Amino acid sequence: MEFISVGYGNVVNINRVIAVAAASTAPSKRLISEAKESGRCIDVTQGRRTKAVLIMDSDHVVLSALHVGTVLVRLEAASKGIEDAFLDDDLGLYDDEDDFDDDFED
Repeated sequence: MEFISVGYGNVVNINRVIAVAAASTAPSKRLISEAKESGRCIDVTQGRRTKAVLIMDSDHVVLSALHVGTVLVRLEAASKGIEDAFLDDDLGLYDDEDDFDDDFED
């Protein structure tokens, strides 16, 4: 099994992730609400704002405070077999969400 960090010491199995979506969209908000009502929501944000929603093959929904782009880069790196890639800024990967934001500011 291969895992990626989704923030604050929490990891998910990359083989079980179906989709990653922005939490700010209406469909994501509905999905989160439904998952909370049915007990399928796993919140790993540590009280911070939810930015990414990971949809798992078990119908669970994982809420992360990381940006969608950060999660996607980590998934891609893990699928290519790059171990601990999310800790290496030389690979263009982001350990901190502020680093990610800096690349997209005008």
